Amino acid sequence: MCHVRKSHLFGAICLITCFILSLNFYCPRMGLDGMSMASSSPPVCGGRVPHDTITPLKGQRTFIISAYKDNRRKNIIRILGIVHHKEVKELYCYFCCNSNTNASTTRAEIDIHKDRFGFPYGLANIICTEPPDCRAEFISVHWSPSEVVHNLTSFRIRNREPGQFTANFTVCISTMYGNYSNVLQFIQTIEMYKILGAQKVMVYLNNCSRQMEEVLQYYTEEGTVEVIPWHIQRYLKVTKNWQYRNDDTEIGYYGQISALNDCLYRNMYSSKFVVLNDQDEIILPFKHRTWDTMMESLQRENPNVGIFLFENHIFPNTLVSDGNFTNTSSWNRVPGSNLLQYIHREPAHPIFIKARKMIVDPRAVIQTSVHYTPKQYKNSKNIPLGTALVHHCKGPKQPQLPRAALIEDKTIWRYNGSLISNVNRMLKRFTRKT
Repeated sequence: MCHVRKSHLFGAICLITCFILSLNFYCPRMGLDGMSMASSSPPVCGGRVPHDTITPLKGQRTFIISAYKDNRRKNIIRILGIVHHKEVKELYCYFCCNSNTNASTTRAEIDIHKDRFGFPYGLANIICTEPPDCRAEFISVHWSPSEVVHNLTSFRIRNREPGQFTANFTVCISTMYGNYSNVLQFIQTIEMYKILGAQKVMVYLNNCSRQMEEVLQYYTEEGTVEVIPWHIQRYLKVTKNWQYRNDDTEIGYYGQISALNDCLYRNMYSSKFVVLNDQDEIILPFKHRTWDTMMESLQRENPNVGIFLFENHIFPNTLVSDGNFTNTSSWNRVPGSNLLQYIHREPAHPIFIKARKMIVDPRAVIQTSVHYTPKQYKNSKNIPLGTALVHHCKGPKQPQLPRAALIEDKTIWRYNGSLISNVNRMLKRFTRKT
């Protein structure tokens, strides 16, 4: 009897053990009480957050910058990325919907920017439709539709709520590279932007001199400048050239077009206008004193226009003109060029295409290039030279021209009083802080 009972007991134990093992084999996430072992601490939809402005996706030849809700199209999330134009054919968006505990996956449309200039990598709009009844705060991207979402990088979706304007004009500068050290000209340019009506200047910074870093820090603390780190050379072989020369470089001008588009979307709903130019350029009005009055007039005359293009004119920094400026002695201690000394511009060349820079209504633009917008909702208009020009102070484009062939243009001297006062005030405060 005892032998039989022991056999039965041993069999029952074996049966229970096998049952438990089978549960763990088929349902490894289940506990003995039949409840999920993760139920006490529910998994968060999505994985790690990005630690840089540019995030590489492992093995995909894809680099994600930012994700934006495009409120101009229903349920559209527009992700800005840099992709290899031949090798990236398929991407999927993972939406963390509602409770943020589960992910919904949709296939992305990959719209590569037309201005790639022959380089293997270029800007892409990775466009995904948000699922119905989904209000995601984060989104991930992967080449497979069945990846474990917790292993992916999660990008916050910006512009979810359009909000109200915090600036009339935001200037986008992209990109500052080459150990940029023209400190005096940069300070003068920022102060000119403020005089003309800019409230914000965004600098996509690759690298600059130590003193330039201190100036950027000053303007950041003042609230005028926002610096976006732009370390693209960590991921791609970059070049200063705009056109591919059949070498081993991968993207031109330090990814300038990618930075410009990111700046455009960052300010889509916070700025009435976005000014797209470089740190050595200033759009100077002739007929008006400020950008506000100029743009009010241009919009009134052109109600269907959202992209305003201004002629770029070179003021060679090799030709210095002495003006009778007072109270500028402190400028001599600041490295860089004095904008007020460059008042001669090159005439238009019959062969060279007239380059233009832009002031745009960002909500009218889908994609921007450096000198025009390839895709937009409103019309573009070339603004005549009699209204304004781009004062571009750099090395000569036509170095063979004699001085007599250059055009004297003292437009910037209209702002002498305000500019000198503002620069002196800035230098005084900056010196106290440093």
